[in-house]
Amino acid sequence: MAAHSSIEAITARIVERSKPHREAYLDRLRRAATRGPHRSTLSCGNLAHGFAVCSPTEKDALAGDVVPNLGIITAYNDMLSAHQPYETFPPIIREAAREAGGIAQVAGGVPAMCDGVTQGQPGMELSLFSRDAIAMAAGIGLSHNMFDAAVFLGICDKIVPGLVIAALSFGHLPSVFIPAGPMTTGLPNDEKSRIRQLYAEGKVGRTELLEAESKSYHGPGTCTFYGTANSNQMLMEIMGFHMPGASFVNPGTPLREALTREATKRALAITALGNEFTPAGEMIDERSVVNGVVGLHATGGSTNHTLHLVAMARAAGIQLTWQDISELSDVVPLLARVYPNGLADVNHFHAAGGMGFLIKQLLKTGMVHDDVRTVFGHGLEAYTVEAKLDGNGQVTREAIPDQSGDLKVLAPIETPFQSNGGLKMLKGNLGKAVIKISAVKPERHIVEAPAIVFHDQQGLQEAFKRGELNKDFIAVVRFQGPKANGMPELHRLTPPLGVLQDRGFKVALVTDGRMSGASGKVPAAIHITPEASDGGPIAKIRDGDMIRLDAVAGTLEVLVDAAEFAARTGVVVDLSENEFGMGRELFAPFRRHVGTADMGASVFA
Repeated sequence: MAAHSSIEAITARIVERSKPHREAYLDRLRRAATRGPHRSTLSCGNLAHGFAVCSPTEKDALAGDVVPNLGIITAYNDMLSAHQPYETFPPIIREAAREAGGIAQVAGGVPAMCDGVTQGQPGMELSLFSRDAIAMAAGIGLSHNMFDAAVFLGICDKIVPGLVIAALSFGHLPSVFIPAGPMTTGLPNDEKSRIRQLYAEGKVGRTELLEAESKSYHGPGTCTFYGTANSNQMLMEIMGFHMPGASFVNPGTPLREALTREATKRALAITALGNEFTPAGEMIDERSVVNGVVGLHATGGSTNHTLHLVAMARAAGIQLTWQDISELSDVVPLLARVYPNGLADVNHFHAAGGMGFLIKQLLKTGMVHDDVRTVFGHGLEAYTVEAKLDGNGQVTREAIPDQSGDLKVLAPIETPFQSNGGLKMLKGNLGKAVIKISAVKPERHIVEAPAIVFHDQQGLQEAFKRGELNKDFIAVVRFQGPKANGMPELHRLTPPLGVLQDRGFKVALVTDGRMSGASGKVPAAIHITPEASDGGPIAKIRDGDMIRLDAVAGTLEVLVDAAEFAARTGVVVDLSENEFGMGRELFAPFRRHVGTADMGASVFA
């Protein structure tokens, strides 16, 4: 089916806006493809260093420049549950490469931090910037020019966007992303959230809280709620970087290993040495990016991708804006209910039909472009499948059924959970912001209340503990943007604000910082641009100012006389405490040079 008229119109607008950037990018990519990688052009010394540890047979093959060499970029570490399974992947990939007549080498490792560990801690101020550091680290690994294609091992929040930026910066190479899958289901996410709120109210202690958290995060694999990490996996599949059906297969299973072997062989098959050359930068185009945004809306995905998708697209010369994202949300229906937008986790989502069912439904009404290139070939229709094992332990694929396996988790396109994706841009005299309302009850989509201003999240938490917030208010938490302190997630604000909302008060959050990718039931206008440290109007707000957050009309306004508000001087805050400790001093250049949130909050802008 042809794409929906609104999808076509927005895509065409992005194409037109992107033309000069995209054309320059493709010209650079094609020139790089003609120049290499050709290992025979390396000096003997260069080449000897590059294959010093290879076997004699492999050295002969690499010297002749006729056997494809696969570069592995890995984000393995064994502190991140999602990345711990990657420890065993390089040997599997090397063996699969040999079986396919190729060679594989670990080109480099990249850092991978866990936002779950750093939430509310100083280290969280490195989190967003780690994305661009990961892109640079991956670029260093690929800069040896020894490789005909790359596979990327990464899953979590900033890791996948960083790896995508690197893959597109080396867009003359084919790139395949290999997931490791989600952990098995543990303590239900709604029960974990309930215990967190009880802890915030002082009704349970740290022992009970740690027990609940440990039952929720209990083994290898991605956390099972639908935050940024699992949104990443959805994006990699719907944008064509994954093999079909690969995203949500649990680690340590025969199918998981078979999918890894298959992805390796496919990466070797699509190099310039074969007949299906698929360079990543040619494969990913404006249609692929729009498909990613549509998938995000259809699943109620992470607000972090209003930053990451913009930055990823720009790496390929594609100019995606918040306006595009918001307008796509208006026409894309919500088809998935996964925590925090429902009670299910990603394992339930996968069992109900997962990505295959989702893509099939979106194709029915032209909500996604089918005429795209992927690592699997041409057309998104090939992804409307479920991956299984055949009798020989090889991957086989079956067409996904027309019916959802659980109508409480995955809805057909004819009867969606709601008519829009619930991720909107807000505009007004405070600048631009984004809000996710897919988990916010309709009666809370509009909040008008007096402001209470804080300069960090600790201030709000302390005020809550002192009992000062038992009233209607809009919390303004400012000086949390990328220039101020690296734009940390403010996830620890969710429990106290949730408690106050449950007590019947009208509450909302307005901030130039980020919320968790699993942001839930409290209305939150986030990523305000310009930020307070960049002279944004949010720095002028005073306690008691009336603020109106209207997610229906898409507006965010401080209800103060325009002349009076314009005459105010923005507050200046001493941010020196954010400059040092936990590595923050190392990222001072990033804070100085970072772009605005609506441009992806990137140092490459």
